[in-house]
Amino acid sequence: MPFRASLKPVLAHRTQTLCLAAAVLAVSAPLLRPTNAHATSCADLARQALPDTTFTTVQTVEAGQWQAPQTQLTRIMSAPGMNVAGKPTRGSTPAFCRVAATLHPSSDSAIRLEVWMPLKGWNGRFLGVGNFGWAGSLMYQGMETGVSEGYAVASTDTGHDSSTPEGQGGRFTLGHPEKMVDYAYRADHLMTTTAKTLIHSFYGQNASHAYWIGCSLGGLEGLIEAKRFPEDYDGIVVGAPPNPIVNFNAEQLWAGWMSYHNPALRVSREKFQLLNKAVMNACATPVGKKQGFLDEPDACHFEPKDLLCKGADTSSCLTASEVQSAEQIYQGPVNPRTHQVIFPGPAKGSEDGFSADGKAFPVALDLFKYAAFQNPNWDWTTLNWDTDIAKATQAVGPLLHVDDNLIPFFRHGGKLLMYIGWNDGHNPEQLADYYQAVMKNAGGSAKDAMRLITIPGMGHCYGGAGCDTFSKLGAIDNWVSHQTAPDKLIAARVEDGKVTRTRPLCAWPAVARYDGKGSMDDAASFACVTSAKAN
Repeated sequence: MPFRASLKPVLAHRTQTLCLAAAVLAVSAPLLRPTNAHATSCADLARQALPDTTFTTVQTVEAGQWQAPQTQLTRIMSAPGMNVAGKPTRGSTPAFCRVAATLHPSSDSAIRLEVWMPLKGWNGRFLGVGNFGWAGSLMYQGMETGVSEGYAVASTDTGHDSSTPEGQGGRFTLGHPEKMVDYAYRADHLMTTTAKTLIHSFYGQNASHAYWIGCSLGGLEGLIEAKRFPEDYDGIVVGAPPNPIVNFNAEQLWAGWMSYHNPALRVSREKFQLLNKAVMNACATPVGKKQGFLDEPDACHFEPKDLLCKGADTSSCLTASEVQSAEQIYQGPVNPRTHQVIFPGPAKGSEDGFSADGKAFPVALDLFKYAAFQNPNWDWTTLNWDTDIAKATQAVGPLLHVDDNLIPFFRHGGKLLMYIGWNDGHNPEQLADYYQAVMKNAGGSAKDAMRLITIPGMGHCYGGAGCDTFSKLGAIDNWVSHQTAPDKLIAARVEDGKVTRTRPLCAWPAVARYDGKGSMDDAASFACVTSAKAN
């Protein structure tokens, strides 16, 4: 679903750069005088002469005084599973220098960004925070966590404002090719270079390491950064990247499209829940049955036809049409000419999230309607699974698709950590195929520079019955700084701010297996072993 957010500047209106600098200087300079580590004061940053840049806010935010705007995105980004440092709860922020600016790299560009720099205890590192949904807002929750961990942090709205009607979803791309370029890659890159310049000016030295962390759109942004600007970041954490996004969004439209054209394929939520229960009974381990998810969905051989009604339709069986619908959802859309799967459907164990109601998925619809076809009246029910996928790929693929050649990033010394939940609508097997392709292409240069984590029971980026909370920031920093690859990470399940269960996350293709003796809720009772599918 599309996410809407608004950025409410601390200042009620914009002023000219020099007037703003003078005003902020009078307020914030006394606070900065005791600090000897800064090459320049926070307020003086507004006097920086940066190309195509207008400073809108430059201020010192005192410890514990930051209050982020509350938006529809707040609930998602405040969830423990989205915390980049793996913290069960969010604490207050330390004192930091806040710089907000708008970039105008083209006549049709208005890229908002913010850079936050701790006044004390900077760890010498920089963190770029990825977006979510169709972007359009700054990721304040990720910034809060990053600056609290001692990082200088930055975020951008990617060049459009989702709090406005024209900025919601993919509408901003209609008739605005430069805004599409901003969204695809220019905003993230310029945010990064601007942040690095401000960091050097403020601290008098460059950041020793730069990291990117993002999931969903933020994960795709991370891949695009690795591909287009391999020297921007030393470590990139990529969660559930929708890549290639045309194919992925096509899969998101698939169940609605097929059930629109054939109403017999419409399936109630209760029947999908029945299917999920049957899958769990057939394939879940004792641990999975207790905790509510499949440990190894790719090793599950249960088929919907095993629930086929022997006679009349009842609440405990699936009709032939319902079986067909479930099979087609698992399979994903197929090109009618080549008979190739365009993008695989979701994994076994995620049936509770299935939908076949004859309706379009809004986020996916926007990609085709606005970004690819530039036609707000495009009728999604006419989608041609051969020609339209090709046309959409031709239109947006050069901007948003990332191939399997990331060699320049690895040669730069970059580390790439990908992760995804098994209960995500995005099947982890597809990401595993991409991971293998990148590894094969890169050869030895990626052996110690790339890892994939598949997380049992986790939904899209967070949530679900599994353990979704772990420190992405700690994992990538340990890898880059100490050359310790994340072959095993410890994740937690957090409820009401408290850790109720822990479990190891194993680098693919290994999986976490219970030792049969210890507590099922304790990570120490599990070991990373070769998966059943690999045997």
